Amino acid sequence: MKNIIKTILLSVAVLGMSSCSEDKILDLKPVNNILSPDAFTTPTLIESYMNGVYNAAAIGQYNSTGANGGRGYVWGAAYVEQGECRGEDVVNMATFYDLTYSSTFDATSANNVYYWVDGYRLINRCNLMIEGTTDAVAKGIITKAAGDDYIGQCKFLRAITHLELLTYFARPYNDTPGATHAGIPYRVVGVNTQAEIDSETVKPRNTVADCYTKILADLNDAETLITTGNSTAFASRVVGRASKWAAIAFKTRLYLQKRDWANVIVEGNKLTGAFALTADPYAPFQNTTGRNTSNSESIFSIQHAATSNPGVNAALASMLKDRALVCISPIIWRDADWKTDDKRREEGKFIYTAAGIKYTNKYTDVTNRTDAAPVIRYAEVVLNMAEAQARLSNSAPALTLLNSVRNRSLANPFPTAGNPVGQAYTAASFATDADLVKAILKERRIEFLQEGRRWTDIHRLQKDPIASVATNGVPAKVASAATPPTAAFVLGNSFAITTPVAAIPYDDFRFLWPIPQIEMNTNPGLGQNPGWN
Repeated sequence: MKNIIKTILLSVAVLGMSSCSEDKILDLKPVNNILSPDAFTTPTLIESYMNGVYNAAAIGQYNSTGANGGRGYVWGAAYVEQGECRGEDVVNMATFYDLTYSSTFDATSANNVYYWVDGYRLINRCNLMIEGTTDAVAKGIITKAAGDDYIGQCKFLRAITHLELLTYFARPYNDTPGATHAGIPYRVVGVNTQAEIDSETVKPRNTVADCYTKILADLNDAETLITTGNSTAFASRVVGRASKWAAIAFKTRLYLQKRDWANVIVEGNKLTGAFALTADPYAPFQNTTGRNTSNSESIFSIQHAATSNPGVNAALASMLKDRALVCISPIIWRDADWKTDDKRREEGKFIYTAAGIKYTNKYTDVTNRTDAAPVIRYAEVVLNMAEAQARLSNSAPALTLLNSVRNRSLANPFPTAGNPVGQAYTAASFATDADLVKAILKERRIEFLQEGRRWTDIHRLQKDPIASVATNGVPAKVASAATPPTAAFVLGNSFAITTPVAAIPYDDFRFLWPIPQIEMNTNPGLGQNPGWN
């Protein structure tokens, strides 16, 4: 079967090439280099192919890098780095992330091009795995239970990757009534033949509403089908693999983005008792707790090893600590709502200081780059539910949920003889439900700093009557490719923050990334995002 598995760059449009014989089409192979027709002939090979799917999620390929070498697109590192650099709470210190940070990208910029490329490459691996596994079950090679588990894992990865791509290439759900505006193509066909390439290349965009419906269906299937790692004892869970818990957690994220507050709460309540916030807020990131794996809070993380990670040009500890390419922004560091004695400011735990500049210390293995990428943890689920309750004017449970995350980081949450006031929020802290929502949104910025959550929140909060970013689009930022003054990080002094990187209004075309030009060359009927034509 000569060259049968040459596919999948760019929503299976294969880098703009129309023939399987083109030199630029990259081979899609699992980690063990078994070609697709043979990959599903034994249980061992099927498991190896599944490992290849996770490898694609963790490593990605970037530009001309070889197989198993890349930049962590989508889930291994890039979603953290790109998601933060689109927002205002970090500073791009060099030129590496300047296009993302300054919104000076175009339809050929590698960072956004390969977000699309590797996102759809992963989706295609998932689709091939689903089809191959279904066939293997029919032939009796593996049991139906084993097959369902694999299929559930792939549906989970397919769903969350489509959801991630939507936040960069499509307007948020509430942009139009009924979310009838253009989304992205929702791919469910595995492509490894020329006929499939020809068919899938001309597939149009789904609407955002249709994408959400399909994402939810995949997550519901994943919740039902996956049996691996579903123990309620965290020591027995496999955080580096999809689980029913991860599917449920992502449904709280999806419903939050959809503004379906009631269902955020329904799904979040399913995780009660299965997960718990760690007493020490730094515990999920400590080496002793597996760097986002072996603790009661981590739900799904992408695992790395010394021999398999995004490398010096992408791994989280490399970019955010060792090479110090992105620091914490004075905008959030000096925010008055972030208490000066908050544990999340603690040097040597959350914070690493070099030459007076503050960096995240959530990712510390600069030698082997084994820090797992924290895709979703229970603190997010709790704050998702807190926001949903507050939006529904259920202030008491919202306050309890917010404080459960925030209080563990406070030096003096409750009144004592020496501190008769206490730092925890009370009902009297908020004059209105809107004020409570704003506090929850601020807490998200502090709690998930340098975890890739900022852009998703900015994106979903456009047109929101409460959020401060509702009319701002991409927020204004401090200078790019420059080191902030050390005085900006000294709390208690007077310092005026300047933001020469101007805000980009929501109605500006640069709010969205353009569909990559190599995709448009192959499928012009897809329709470029307005303004990028």
